[in-house]
Amino acid sequence: MKHLLAFILTVSIPCLFFLTVKQSQVYNTLEREVNAYNDEQNRLIAENKRKISAISILSKPQRIEKIAVEELDMHKADSSQIIRVSLDKEKKG
Repeated sequence: MKHLLAFILTVSIPCLFFLTVKQSQVYNTLEREVNAYNDEQNRLIAENKRKISAISILSKPQRIEKIAVEELDMHKADSSQIIRVSLDKEKKG
């Protein structure tokens, strides 16, 4: 009985050591993957901030007016050039 117990302990210790090493490898792999996802997330957040900033700059009324006047040859309409149209809602019976 003592020999069987000694044999089981002798075999189980290297097996447990192997399992510990394997678990450590899996953990390191997952940790690298999480770090890569965090880096990607930080890159996307920075890119999103740059795009939001660009949108806010491009959508300023002064910039829109400048493009309309200089590039599209548009001008502000006089009140005599404005026509107002109103539509009556149809009554359904």
